[in-house]
Amino acid sequence: MALAMSAAAASAADKPRARDLGIPFVGTPGPNNAITDVPGVTVGYSTIIEGEGKIQVGKGPVRTGVTAILPRGKAFGPSFAGWYSLNGNGEMTGTTWIEESGFLEGPIMITNTHSVGVVRDSVISWEAENNLVGPHFRDLYWRLPVVAETWDGILNDINGMHVKKEHVYTALDTAKSGPIAEGNVGGGTGMNLFNFKGGTGTASRKLSAEDGSYNVGVLVQGNFASRADLTVAGVPVGKEITDLMPDVSWKREEAGSIIVVVATDAPLLPHQLKRLARRVPLGIAKTGGYGGNGSGDIFITFSTANPEAFNQEKNTTVEMVSNDKMNPLFHATADATEEAIINAMVAAETMKGRDDNVSFAIPHDRLQEALKKYNRLSK
Repeated sequence: MALAMSAAAASAADKPRARDLGIPFVGTPGPNNAITDVPGVTVGYSTIIEGEGKIQVGKGPVRTGVTAILPRGKAFGPSFAGWYSLNGNGEMTGTTWIEESGFLEGPIMITNTHSVGVVRDSVISWEAENNLVGPHFRDLYWRLPVVAETWDGILNDINGMHVKKEHVYTALDTAKSGPIAEGNVGGGTGMNLFNFKGGTGTASRKLSAEDGSYNVGVLVQGNFASRADLTVAGVPVGKEITDLMPDVSWKREEAGSIIVVVATDAPLLPHQLKRLARRVPLGIAKTGGYGGNGSGDIFITFSTANPEAFNQEKNTTVEMVSNDKMNPLFHATADATEEAIINAMVAAETMKGRDDNVSFAIPHDRLQEALKKYNRLSK
């Protein structure tokens, strides 16, 4: 069955998150501790979970989906943006135009590696049908959608091409503000983190009034790293919990990817947003990620400030944060990235997929025991 994640999003508050387990993090989160704490940003999912047992390519089992992040909700409003690749064994379409123009002109989509094409094409159709393509000549317009991916072939019939146009539309049409679901949802459905079940995670930081009261929100699709490297709040959890390794039908070296989306309402220009994107790896490193050869570590940042900056007819005036005032934003980005990754793992549930491969959820009680052993549990 294909699941639009309205019900799952509604129950997001019912699941414990990393802070609920007593894991200490640096910084003050926003009210939802989510990317949607940046005003105007909405997130939607489409999750596809179908079949079980031995894989039959084209039939399943299916464990995949689509995630949609809309910078200004269901409205056409290009935003200043930047991007950065720590390790390029992955894909994020549309980034060359972001690099050239400095603008993100539509939603950001995340899915599995082999569904990037259908998601990209479907976004173009959705934008046209909803009149979100901006000014154009007669019926002529052009779009370069941003679509990123990570590989879910351990659990999903990834070559079966199960993501369809309707799934993309569902993710976009159900995008909402407020609390959002994490773990086995959207594009993160079939993903793995540090050889535990992984997926989608989010977190945010609220800067102090002295630092501008800006919001920074992060959403990750985590699917990377080896168990031995897992670090939580400075604790070598991967060396404390060495069992519950994925039960799969083949051995596989460390590989995988992480996509990170950073949103802020701080008035940053494109070059400053690229600077922000370059701080994402610092948060990843705090969890034990190091940008391995087989990992696609690609990050995109955007600002919802300066809403009138995009204009095809005349010059505009924009506001920008002083470079000398950006350190709190750097901290917020790294800290929220770290927490979003751990949130993805804490929210994820054990999943059985293709060929009865199993990815196990991290046991919350044993995670707490490890932190307590090192005097890092906050409650």
